[in-house]
Amino acid sequence: MKAAKRMPEAEDEGVADAVAGNWVDRYAPRPARPYLRLSRADRPIGTWLLLLPCWWGLLLAALSTDGFGLTGAWIAIGCALGAFLMRGAGCTWNDVTDRHIDGSVARTRSRPIPSGQVRVVQALIWMAAQSLVSLVILLTFDWAAIWLGVLSLLPVAIYPFAKRFTWWPQVFLGLAFNWGALLAWAALAGSLSWAPLVLYLAGIAWTLFYDTIYAHQDAEDDALIGVKSTARLFGDRSRTWLRGFLVATVLLMGIAVLLAARDRSVLSLVVALGGPWAIGWHMAWQLSRFDPADDAGLLRLFRSNRDAGLLPVLFSAAALAL
Repeated sequence: MKAAKRMPEAEDEGVADAVAGNWVDRYAPRPARPYLRLSRADRPIGTWLLLLPCWWGLLLAALSTDGFGLTGAWIAIGCALGAFLMRGAGCTWNDVTDRHIDGSVARTRSRPIPSGQVRVVQALIWMAAQSLVSLVILLTFDWAAIWLGVLSLLPVAIYPFAKRFTWWPQVFLGLAFNWGALLAWAALAGSLSWAPLVLYLAGIAWTLFYDTIYAHQDAEDDALIGVKSTARLFGDRSRTWLRGFLVATVLLMGIAVLLAARDRSVLSLVVALGGPWAIGWHMAWQLSRFDPADDAGLLRLFRSNRDAGLLPVLFSAAALAL
């Protein structure tokens, strides 16, 4: 009698750089696991890095307009849901465009498409479904935020190709991942001003910092297959460049806070300025432990940026309460 066809082992295995024992590998229904892995649901750090600039922008807008209320609460929740969905859609698109590259890199060859768990057409359908749900959430925001949400698709679409034509793909990641600072500000305030624009630049500098650290994990494989990154560009000078991105993040975020909260009480302004100060110290701690030869350490530092990005949120929320 003919033996039953055996499912590929990759179907039951997680992705190489996922958090050990994550909820997708342990609890998600088996048919859903490849799709959740496409969305990086097994690696929540990316959702945090997309969400935190949204909350920065929202809270600075509240400091500027002296209003949060139910509208602000919904924007905060909507941004969280949208960050999860759009990060998933963006990662799915990234895996579709990088499917041939991912199969040549040790850290990424276990992803659902190169490992054969999901076909390209299935991935595209999954991407569209996540995008449509995100659109429904976006349509509940102010019209200025809706238009910004539509425009955000441009950097999202370009980013996966950036490593093919520039040594600075991390800039394009920063453009995409920090767009929420503009969108959330506009959702509450109804328009943009200098404060969210400067905050957006601060977020891009922060992204250059953490994603250069992340990219050092793949530097050798990237060199073999011809993929560009700031990690390869900077090489032995990475520590100097990272220090520059740290300084730029703190200075730009500090200016954004001053612009947004200049009409508040002295105490409120000082507390709000604690956000850039705190994230700066966290980034300095990361820099002190940066070792480009330690892949596990690089991944830990990258993931620690959830805590780094939460610090300005906490200080801004405290300042809003004063």
